[in-house]
Amino acid sequence: MNALRPYAAAFTSRFLQMLQYRAAALAGFATQCWWGGIKVMVLAAFYAGAPDTVPMPLADAITYTWLAQGLLALLPWTGDPEVAQSVRTGAVAYDRLRPVDAYALWYVRTTGWIAARVLPRVTLMLAFAALALPLLGWREWAWQPPAGVAATLAFAVSALLALLLSAALVMLLNVATMAALNDRGVNALALPLVIVLSGNLLPLALMPPSWQTLLLVQPLAGLLDIPARLYFGQFAGWQALGALGLQAAWLVVLVGAGRAAMGRTLRRLEVQGG
Repeated sequence: MNALRPYAAAFTSRFLQMLQYRAAALAGFATQCWWGGIKVMVLAAFYAGAPDTVPMPLADAITYTWLAQGLLALLPWTGDPEVAQSVRTGAVAYDRLRPVDAYALWYVRTTGWIAARVLPRVTLMLAFAALALPLLGWREWAWQPPAGVAATLAFAVSALLALLLSAALVMLLNVATMAALNDRGVNALALPLVIVLSGNLLPLALMPPSWQTLLLVQPLAGLLDIPARLYFGQFAGWQALGALGLQAAWLVVLVGAGRAAMGRTLRRLEVQGG
């Protein structure tokens, strides 16, 4: 327990620090509501002229959209800005001198950063899209409840794995930032890939059927698409366990890759100044 105390303190301090930015959370929520409404209207127009064989009902697609907007801050399209700043200033050298594992320290900080940004926004989105819209008479445009108790539990586990998977992907961006000494190019390359392959732009189930297997097994699907399918009950029983196992497998692979890349980068790191 004493060995874990520094990492728990790092997570807690970063989490509480990020919760102080209430104005940013409210601004992000308002923006996500606006774009969520636009995406819902686009989906409604698409479904109005679509054939009857669409693989996802309109109600699920609308709920998927609100879920995606609520979990927008979960997506790893940028590296941790605290790491980017420490790279620019040279303070990254201090992390090599701390009596803790550098990768684990950055990982728990990043996890706290992501969790604190997601939690208030998804709570506000749930209150708006699941509670306020039905009360206003727009139930067909609302965030629908999960398919059942089993789906709710599977979604909760999957959402936790998605958080850890997102932190592992952000760690890869952090290592790339440290190697390149700049985060702009890394973030610019990550943004379109994450938006499309996670399912945030469009539910992956609505993409061409021949792409479905490849889209499902790639790691970014575990950030949003797999949790959403579990929420709707599209994966149940052994399929649900397989989906959770796929997320866990990618988590192990990405953490291992990030740790190896970070160790190699730190060994070659040179910090000038004094």
